[in-house]
Amino acid sequence: MGGMEIAEHVDALRDEGAALAEAADKAGLDTAVPPCPGWTVADLLRHTGYVHRWAARNVAERPARVFDDDTEEQVLSSGPDDERLIPWFRDGHAALVATLSAADPAGTYPVFLPNRASPLAFWARRQAHETAIHRADAQFAAGQVPVYDKDFAADGIDEMISGFAARSKRPPEGALGRSLIVRSSDTGEAWRIAWPAEQGTRGTCERVGPDQRADCVLTGPAEGLYLLLWNRADEASAGVATEGDPAVAAAWREFQIRW
Repeated sequence: MGGMEIAEHVDALRDEGAALAEAADKAGLDTAVPPCPGWTVADLLRHTGYVHRWAARNVAERPARVFDDDTEEQVLSSGPDDERLIPWFRDGHAALVATLSAADPAGTYPVFLPNRASPLAFWARRQAHETAIHRADAQFAAGQVPVYDKDFAADGIDEMISGFAARSKRPPEGALGRSLIVRSSDTGEAWRIAWPAEQGTRGTCERVGPDQRADCVLTGPAEGLYLLLWNRADEASAGVATEGDPAVAAAWREFQIRW
């Protein structure tokens, strides 16, 4: 799980949520969120506040399968009025931290991504990075530059590639039959994704050494790669170099989720 323990992810979640709320307050609720076209800061708070409450329910209530999500339209039209939105966000964030902190590490909880440790480790990790990326959104809206610890960013890269990329059966046409290596220059880690030649099957994702090759290689600091893979930065602003076929990197941007 990228070397981080459950308690470390919960601590990161606590800090990231506090930083998100602070940046949202600084930016103002009506301010546009540049990485999320069409969203304001109020939308960002409603989205993340909903996700925190949804995640806490999955851990606290231990359903047989992950609770169905509301549609984004439902989420953005729900929640309190703007005057109470930041306190509402803070309350949901605090409740999620408390739920994860009190949960049984050996408990059985439903998950929705490949999980190599435990169900609780999945939820702590997923919510730490969900909140960290949306903290960047709030800081971009506030005119700030997000900064991440390199090891935390590398852990997020691992989650993105081994989780989100690994589960998809519908890669973009430009990625079919192609491969991509993501190489972190400051942590020494690297991941290789090989997409299938046809739609309908999953590709493979693995950690690799320095001698592995691919159709395209992205190399840069973990912080920059983290933002790039979540479509929060481009190669230039992330300090990432592209070797090989740039169409493969472009295919990633089509394929991966933005929010």
